[in-house]
Amino acid sequence: MKQVDRFVLKSFIGPLILTFFIVLIILILQFLWMYIDELAGKGLDYKILTELLFQFSLSFVPTALPLAILLASLMTFGNMGEFSELSALKSSGISLQRIMRPLIILSSVIALISFLFSNNVVPYSTRKSRTLLYDIRNKRPDINIQAGSFYNGIEGFSIKITTKDALNNRLNKLIIYDHRGGHGNTNVTLADSGYMRITPDETALIMTLYNGQTFTEIEEKNVGQSEKKYPSRKDSFKEQILVLSLSGFDLERSKDDLFKSNSAMLNISQLKYYIDSLNTRFNTQLTFQFREFNTTKLYTERNYNPNSSISSENASTDYKPAVFDPKSLFDSLNVEEKRIVLSRAIDDLKNGTSFLTEKNEYLNIELKFIKKYEIDLNKKLTLSFACIIFFFIGAPLGAIIRKGGLGTPAVISILFFVIWYVLSLSGEKLAEANHLGTITGMWASSYILLPIGLFLTYKASNDSVIMNIDTYLVFLKKIKDYVYRIIMNGTRRNQDLKNKNQ
Repeated sequence: MKQVDRFVLKSFIGPLILTFFIVLIILILQFLWMYIDELAGKGLDYKILTELLFQFSLSFVPTALPLAILLASLMTFGNMGEFSELSALKSSGISLQRIMRPLIILSSVIALISFLFSNNVVPYSTRKSRTLLYDIRNKRPDINIQAGSFYNGIEGFSIKITTKDALNNRLNKLIIYDHRGGHGNTNVTLADSGYMRITPDETALIMTLYNGQTFTEIEEKNVGQSEKKYPSRKDSFKEQILVLSLSGFDLERSKDDLFKSNSAMLNISQLKYYIDSLNTRFNTQLTFQFREFNTTKLYTERNYNPNSSISSENASTDYKPAVFDPKSLFDSLNVEEKRIVLSRAIDDLKNGTSFLTEKNEYLNIELKFIKKYEIDLNKKLTLSFACIIFFFIGAPLGAIIRKGGLGTPAVISILFFVIWYVLSLSGEKLAEANHLGTITGMWASSYILLPIGLFLTYKASNDSVIMNIDTYLVFLKKIKDYVYRIIMNGTRRNQDLKNKNQ
């Protein structure tokens, strides 16, 4: 039996490694597709890009493992079924469950590793990657002045060049607006040609201009608007050097603890701590706001009957205090007093409704924070448990369809992964909106797909033909024959009644 276990493990590990890296590359490409606009044109060093992709690839590992196990198990058992290896093992008296046993153990170990990875490595890699992505987003675009249009990437300047010689980097017919004074287009430089270069430390752009003029509007002080004459100054030059600061173009690295309280960057013990703290704060705020509403909005004044207080000497044992009757009290008022009372009651009702609406929105925001932390805590568990679920789906399906390679298994794997992803995302959104409990919503995909996996395992153990198309064709033929007989019997009865009536 050890040889069988080694054979099954050897057949499974190769496709598992292959499919894992394929899925991981697909997830990285998806990330690049989403953020390509924020990465392009920033002049990033390849080391920065490599670090970013590496950190994000680590955070994708728990997502890639379940799909890799599903695809690898389908390929393994599909190949074994296609080449009659499963039939040979079953004819030797080895059941499918015994063949799957080493892979069940391996999948459980992978699920445990996935959990430890999600709990210890992913929070760190997510923190590093998100912080680096934040720094890249704040980095200004690289210098890329194109001919024929104004370039506004350098703060305080607007630059336009008519033509640009790519061979010697010569710029022709330059227009440079200096907006550093904040007074509009009061300073403009025209040059016949020029060159530009960036300093070795990349902190400034040096532009050497030739044969040009600078026009500057002179600000008139202590002069009324009607008396202004708008004087200007014109300076001509044969050569002028303009130094433009490039502050903001370099990548400034932030500290790793920039997003340390984000739920995606915490392990389970930290998430539990935050959940307990947020629940305590939520309950405290709820109690305080209810007390505030009760004392300031609901009971603004307490009405009592001063004649109902009786001294102890005159009090009898059968005395009962007067009951407050708002209808009688309201009916005793005149028309003007009734109008005032109703107006005041409507105002109090509006104030109370506004108070409740405001506090309800605030508490909903606090509740969403709590749900977010609870969702990320459960996600670390559901992603790990998905490794086992997908194995129990992929292995029996591979034994049933008996097709290896990447074709049919890839299609089936994508189908089940999409179903799992949609169920997980729907449950997460419902839990986040507080329409479902967090555990119910986050584990909904597991509740649904695990019984399907066990059912497929049972069917594969009994050599079911649920994936044989001929079985369904025979079933459909039986339905067609049954419907045909009903129609023919009805037609025959109608004909007999018609003949009888004649």
